[in-house]
Amino acid sequence: MRDRHDESRRALVLHDQPLVVDLIELTLNHGLFAVRAARDIGEAESILAEWHPHIAVIDMEHADSAGLLHRLGVAGSLTGGATPALGLTRRGDLRTKLRAFDLGVDDILTVPFSPEELLARSIVIARRFLGTDHPIVPTIRLGEMEIDIVNRQVRAGDSVIHLSGIEQSLLYLLASRGGRVVTRDELLDAIWGTDFVSESNVVDRHIRSLRIKLQNDYRHPRFIATVPGRGYRFIPTFSNAGWHGGQDPEAPSPH
Repeated sequence: MRDRHDESRRALVLHDQPLVVDLIELTLNHGLFAVRAARDIGEAESILAEWHPHIAVIDMEHADSAGLLHRLGVAGSLTGGATPALGLTRRGDLRTKLRAFDLGVDDILTVPFSPEELLARSIVIARRFLGTDHPIVPTIRLGEMEIDIVNRQVRAGDSVIHLSGIEQSLLYLLASRGGRVVTRDELLDAIWGTDFVSESNVVDRHIRSLRIKLQNDYRHPRFIATVPGRGYRFIPTFSNAGWHGGQDPEAPSPH
């Protein structure tokens, strides 16, 4: 029997922001991608020396983006032997997107992005490269919680709740850090981008909404813990005891 890792699509990520890399890895890993990440062209070269990806996910604002595209045989290539690439950009203007396509990317995704869109686009690109037809039906298991990222559902026991795109992205980002603290500024930048001022309470409001749906009382957290003065962290080991499927109001968070 073939190992699951051998059957995985392989994705190389070029990005120098650890939080974004963790989010990409968590999302793609559970979509049957094996992921390796590089912070610069040197690390990418070392990976490519022993590992050939089916797709590259590249930060187009990175200084080494054009160099990696050239190394992968993407830039200016009209042959079928190049590695396909998904470009990431914080600039959503047409000029930036056209430049990315001119460099040879197969698709472009504006940051911040939703996990399900990243996964869907990556699977479609890799599917064309591999010539296979894998279904897009990934789920993520976090302890006793199962997240259906396509339908934006969380299942725990017999209960099913529905998350908004932002709530799902928050849950993903926190879970991707494996219990480490994620600051409000990091969450703000990764999900809402740089247009929001750092004093905005948009992060706390959406965390509160997510907690209500998860029945996660901040005083006795099972999924998301507040780290006073710093931010939030996901609790990687938890119990769903007391889960009832309702949405009991949460007391105001002391921020």
